[in-house]
Amino acid sequence: MNALGFSIEIAAISVLAGFLGALTGLGGGVVVVPVLCLLFKIDLHYAIGASLVSVIATSSGAAAMYVRDGLSNIRIGMFLEIATTLGALLGAYLVARVSTGAIGIVFGIVLLYSALASLHGSPAAPETPHPDSLAERLQFKGSYPVNGRQVDYAAERIPLGFGIMFLAGTLSGLLGIGSGAVKVLAMDQAMKLPFKVSTTTSNFMIGVTAAASAGVYLSRGYVLPGLAMPVMLGVLAGSLAGSRVLVHAQVRTLRWVFAVVILALGAEMIFSGVTGRL
Repeated sequence: MNALGFSIEIAAISVLAGFLGALTGLGGGVVVVPVLCLLFKIDLHYAIGASLVSVIATSSGAAAMYVRDGLSNIRIGMFLEIATTLGALLGAYLVARVSTGAIGIVFGIVLLYSALASLHGSPAAPETPHPDSLAERLQFKGSYPVNGRQVDYAAERIPLGFGIMFLAGTLSGLLGIGSGAVKVLAMDQAMKLPFKVSTTTSNFMIGVTAAASAGVYLSRGYVLPGLAMPVMLGVLAGSLAGSRVLVHAQVRTLRWVFAVVILALGAEMIFSGVTGRL
């Protein structure tokens, strides 16, 4: 296969990855990395490097819109980026010291968790906020629009959320994904932020986390322009299309389709890691 044909195939599968990722809010990285490894037989390190570049591009585009609409909390996001960036640097450092088989197994486990997370519906509206003393000192509170009115919220259990964010950053650096599901878990479940604020702030943070990891991958030669460019363009196009379809589609059905695909990829990644095929 010539270089042009290869790039077109990579771009096409990346469009599908970005489309599916946008419909669930988990990003295209959870699809594109295992597909590059299992279908195109690309080395896991180079697949992760290309995925990180695509994560930066897709996050940057969506983040601007969410900030404009008053959904993302920049103050909370920048504070938690300290944890995710440190974790991302640790994850990128571990890549050269952990076997591809072990990384594949971890990736498979994360895929299985992401599949379950994609089926989890949005929780009910938050109750009256009860910020703890640390959240009060850091002014981790705000409001977001709901049906034409502003609803107040405040963060809780900051240390727990910070710790989970460090884990999310480590997974991002190690696996080349945005770790959006783990970030949302930290803000939604641990810090008791509203679901819309959690998901949009997570999207704002994903690009910064990926950029920290991508620098390490770039310095080690794991970012190939010929691979990263079609992946980035494909995921970006798929994400834009997915965000438009999301408004009108039966989301529950789409999430089930996504979950089935991710479960299959996760099981195959774990099997390939155990048997040494990665």
